[in-house]
Amino acid sequence: MNKELVRNFCIISHIDHGKSTLADRFLELTETVDPRKMKNQLLDSMDLEREKGITIKLTPATMKYKNYQLNLIDTPGHVDFSYEVSRSLEAVEGAILLVDATQGIQAQTLNNLELARRAGLVIIPVINKIDLSEARVEETALEIAEVATCDLDEVKFISAKTGENVEDLLKTIIEKIPSPQTGGSKTPRALVFDSYYDDFRGVVVFVRVTDGVFRKGEKVSFFRQGTTSAISDLGEISLGLKSTEELTEGSIGFIVTTLKDVSQARVGDTVCPEKPLSDFEPLPGYKEPRPVVFAEFFCADSNQYNDLREALAKLKLSDASLLFEPTSSGAFGFGLKIGFLGLLHLEIIKERLEREFNLELIVTTPRVDVKKTKEGQYLEPWAKVEILLPKEYVGEVLGLLQSRRGVQKNIRHLEEKTILEYDAPLSEIIVDFYDKIKSATSGYGSVNYEVMEDRIGDLVQLDILVAEEKVEAFSQLVYHGFVEKIAKNKVLKLKELIPKQNFEVKIQAVVGGRILASERIAPYRKDVTAKLYGGDVTRKKKLLEKQKKGKRKMARIGKVELPTNVFIEVLKHE
Repeated sequence: MNKELVRNFCIISHIDHGKSTLADRFLELTETVDPRKMKNQLLDSMDLEREKGITIKLTPATMKYKNYQLNLIDTPGHVDFSYEVSRSLEAVEGAILLVDATQGIQAQTLNNLELARRAGLVIIPVINKIDLSEARVEETALEIAEVATCDLDEVKFISAKTGENVEDLLKTIIEKIPSPQTGGSKTPRALVFDSYYDDFRGVVVFVRVTDGVFRKGEKVSFFRQGTTSAISDLGEISLGLKSTEELTEGSIGFIVTTLKDVSQARVGDTVCPEKPLSDFEPLPGYKEPRPVVFAEFFCADSNQYNDLREALAKLKLSDASLLFEPTSSGAFGFGLKIGFLGLLHLEIIKERLEREFNLELIVTTPRVDVKKTKEGQYLEPWAKVEILLPKEYVGEVLGLLQSRRGVQKNIRHLEEKTILEYDAPLSEIIVDFYDKIKSATSGYGSVNYEVMEDRIGDLVQLDILVAEEKVEAFSQLVYHGFVEKIAKNKVLKLKELIPKQNFEVKIQAVVGGRILASERIAPYRKDVTAKLYGGDVTRKKKLLEKQKKGKRKMARIGKVELPTNVFIEVLKHE
């Protein structure tokens, strides 16, 4: 294919702004799919993507239109999968910035726009859903022109659902987005922007060819990994894998390798001939995705531990960002501590484990990874947080950010909205912050965050003692300023949940040996004098004293049996 007739582009936007629907219309208009086989969200192949109405994995598709080859990459819109977006941007020359006319610019839109600018892409601003009665077309056009720094007449207006103006957008793509340029290498090079494992074919990589030509049967090297493989198949990605004899300069396609592990063909590596020239320069790679939240996964049936481990190993074949290691709990037995890119990533993995591998799971409250220095100080990850919201809600949200240890960096104003830029500890925004923002802004606020460096935090370890025994599952690191409130809430919750014993049970929240909060659960009382009618009162007193001593002994050496549901309920309320 003549590279002058090739256009490589992606669609970027906030979640639920119509990316997948627009991709469907492109596939229809270019007759890439038979109309009889057309269905909604055609590029979303996972059941979870269809059910949730979101894109999780980037999905490429090659289309033919008026002698041009259009290579589209439909990208995720959720903040957890920003790394997928950044990989897509390195493989293309242009991006459609898609904005919902009913919602306007959202926080993730701004993040994706910044990523596209850094990649030097041509940006086509597009407003979608103009057919809806609640569409705010003019206000949204002013917003998008301001943030994209473009003229109003550059903004395109479409309805991906009805197809209105979508063909005109295809023509704009051909007109505005440049053809791919050569990378300037004498040795053929291709950048790996995604990979997965196929049970029958081995590792399949998606590549953007920057220089030269790759042909079926050739031997290639994955330069940084130092692995080699024969090309057993290659070709276009067009609603599946369509074999061709070669992949030429500027094209996007797939290469089927003889490798058996995706770690041997990492995303961001450079594919080149088995023996490249001595002056060969690999392509710039990608920053490795960093897990930001961790949770422990246990099986309700402890005999399924090995099944859980094997299931995660299979999922990791197509999701290299998954990290896990063995852990154990006195309450749940053996399990795995797993690192995720965010809460949606966690939810997706949990649902896949339960659906695809029939596992019944117990999952601890997600926490960030805190490091301890040699000096005994704690380092906690911080994040750059952007919140986009209507101006009338700014006061309430500023209060929320202050309560989450936020540090104000900037406030910007758009046509009808305000952008708050803050730094905040990741632990303060990772669990319920999104819901709190939605509640404080009547559903109109949106949040985006980017993990930054670790900073020294004023953190203390809060331990819980039950019957004077430390329960590791309840220990956690908390901010010094919040520790007393958390301690009080935790012992009260445990008092409510732990069943009575035959002896008094003390529940204590402790920091470094100092008791911050304490509660007691009274024992069941057995009436040892019930059979004593009349007689010497001193005998009754002796029996009661003996009972009291017995209770004290049991409280000191007895072991409280805590039902599993106690752990689950406490973890839910952390």
